Amino acid sequence: MAARPYLIGALGAALLLGACGETKPTLPVAKSAPMVGRLAIRSQLIADLKPVPGALTTRDMAEARARISGLLVSLEVKEGDFVRQGQLIARVKDDRLALQTGAFDAQTAAAAAEAARARADLARTRTLFNQGVYAQARLDQVDAQAKAAEANLAAARAQRDASAELGAQGAILAPAAGRVLIANVPVGSVVMAGQSVARITAGPMVVRIELPEGQARALKVGDVVQLAAEDLRGIAAAGTIIQVYPSVTAGQVTADITAPGLPQDLIGQRVRAGVKVGERQALVAPRAYVSTRFGVDYVRLVRADGAVSETPVQTTAGPTADTLEILSGLRPGDVLTPAGAIR
Repeated sequence: MAARPYLIGALGAALLLGACGETKPTLPVAKSAPMVGRLAIRSQLIADLKPVPGALTTRDMAEARARISGLLVSLEVKEGDFVRQGQLIARVKDDRLALQTGAFDAQTAAAAAEAARARADLARTRTLFNQGVYAQARLDQVDAQAKAAEANLAAARAQRDASAELGAQGAILAPAAGRVLIANVPVGSVVMAGQSVARITAGPMVVRIELPEGQARALKVGDVVQLAAEDLRGIAAAGTIIQVYPSVTAGQVTADITAPGLPQDLIGQRVRAGVKVGERQALVAPRAYVSTRFGVDYVRLVRADGAVSETPVQTTAGPTADTLEILSGLRPGDVLTPAGAIR
């Protein structure tokens, strides 16, 4: 037991000597960013975009309306069909028009018989006048009766043609070439003159938006509008204002936007649009200078001593497809190096 303190002291001395002989690990030194590719962030003037809901539609909507009242006896189209201008869509029938046309036919036949008799009387009277049997007054009287009979015949024929044309107006034709959106009047229904039987798209496809009249003053024909590509199946991401309607409805101003390759299968589909309503100062960086990990955006910030540190930033879509707007995390004058340049 007496030797145990000496043993412990010897072991402690050995451990102390061993510790003094170990080499300390060196700390990593931060790498410096290369001069090539450095970007100084500056505040710049960009368009102030306002998110606005829009709808995919056509420039015009054509209504196929009944021109006469009657019974809908046929409907030749259904929703989704493409029609050409002048194509038969439906037919309306009014039995009274057929009876009326028959009555006018009888009146026309009677007027034709009366006109034929008057022509024959005029021919006989003229022959007897030349032989000295009738006086000039008799000839003039018969001639006037013949002219009156011819006029009555012309009037009867016009009435008959008008009645026949009215019956032919039961055919409802497509007013424009396009796609049938609504055709929900069942066959056998009673329709009135002017009632819509089908609605047809007309004109090119557009995205129609509405803005409050105070903000709509900034809208101009030719301005570029950002469209949500995910709402258009990635077909178009930018459009152009082609018309700003001059009327104000319930405090809203309507404008039409066109873009190449707009889909035509779903009329009325909602589309998000970013409309320029002014300009503002913002920090903009190329996408190549921003990296994303686990849903967080980072930039490589070059410090004053040349070392690089990763800084989280908040971003949103920039004025162009290859840029991002920095909402927070940087200040004007900060220097960045491209993402992935330093490892």
